Amino acid sequence: MTESQRLIAEARNAAERSHSPYSKFRVGAVVVASDGTEYRGCNVENAAYGASICAEANAITTAVANGVREIDTIAVACLDGEGCSPCGNCRQLMREFSAKRVILTNETGAPVEYALDALLPMSFGPENLEASRE
Repeated sequence: MTESQRLIAEARNAAERSHSPYSKFRVGAVVVASDGTEYRGCNVENAAYGASICAEANAITTAVANGVREIDTIAVACLDGEGCSPCGNCRQLMREFSAKRVILTNETGAPVEYALDALLPMSFGPENLEASRE
């Protein structure tokens, strides 16, 4: 089993814990910090939809709450359909914490790796703020 396959399997395990009574769309994510520590998250829905949280955001904010400021890899998997892709908000969260590699699945469930720039071209990040202050 490759590292990408292992991370997708871990993301699927995280999706098993999803609270998705409204969409019935279970998503899990695994964040790998620069030091190799892994953090998991799943989507958590709420009757007030705006209070829901995506699996990617859940994993990223858990990592941040544990002191992570730079993400090496994030893997995302869906149990109720293959080929899911992070929303724009989650892509921007990945950008904020410098995710280098994003692993998603294709329609057959196989892992596919992307550089974040391919998923969020011409993005705005923390270094843009630093440059504007100079």
